[in-house]
Amino acid sequence: MKHMLNLYLLGVVLTLLSIFIRLMESLGGLLESPLPGSPWTTRGQLANTEPSKGLPDHPSRGVQ
Repeated sequence: MKHMLNLYLLGVVLTLLSIFIRLMESLGGLLESPLPGSPWTTRGQLANTEPSKGLPDHPSRGVQ
């Protein structure tokens, strides 16, 4: 019985380790160079693609 419990715990640990490694690899790949057509986009990339919503600059602003 104890032998089966050890095998079960070993399987759980290996599964969690595998998930963790895959997650770190995917996050590392995203941080290094995400592809333009990739569905994974970061907040910085989304902010860069959105048009500026600030007030337009007027040529007469600041000139008296």
